[in-house]
Amino acid sequence: MLSQLLYGEHFKVLDQRRSWSRIRVAHDHQEGWVRNDQIHLVSQATFDGLMAQGEPQCSTEVISHICTEDGILLPVVLGSMVGTSPLLGHSFEGSFQQGRNPKENFIGTALLYLEAPYLAGGKSPFGIDGPAFVQMVHKINGHFLERTALGQSKQGEALSFIEESEPGDLAFFDDPDGTIDHVGMILPENHIIHVNGHVRIDRLDHTGIFNGDRKMYTHKLRVIKKIL
Repeated sequence: MLSQLLYGEHFKVLDQRRSWSRIRVAHDHQEGWVRNDQIHLVSQATFDGLMAQGEPQCSTEVISHICTEDGILLPVVLGSMVGTSPLLGHSFEGSFQQGRNPKENFIGTALLYLEAPYLAGGKSPFGIDGPAFVQMVHKINGHFLERTALGQSKQGEALSFIEESEPGDLAFFDDPDGTIDHVGMILPENHIIHVNGHVRIDRLDHTGIFNGDRKMYTHKLRVIKKIL
């Protein structure tokens, strides 16, 4: 699994087969295959309208509910784009965020995912990977990040020293071959929140991430980037 679609996310269909369609997600241009019985096709005019909407409305509760035309409650997870619900004849009365929040808001959003299990390609509190975790924190607060750690590492401004960083900045880590393969968000007092087995908080220093449970360094620091 490369990624997931959450409720309300729109995309362009690139190729359609009997049971599956290849799509490109509008938000981050991620491509992949989805089942045809799990998507809802709209007209080109409707798609163009969605693209012109501006800032989306993202749900801000770990789980909330959409009400369908038949009065059935449909569960939706944190970060779902609930502003598109009227297109499907649905209604949403839960809490949401729209517009751009400052970096100071990132930590509160990140903590909503704490203890969420790791899932390669996942984007929800019930299974998420590292790049999706920081991407969703930014998306809910009205900012754009790429879908992969490598793509995210090319955004923003590189900092020379860890002491220059602020809570909400991103730290990137590489594998033995020098390829960036991990990302986390810096917290106050030399801590980092990231995904390693689950969303967790560990210590961060010039060497990398020190796992308090395992009493060892698990990731080697490559670069710190100030996105905002």
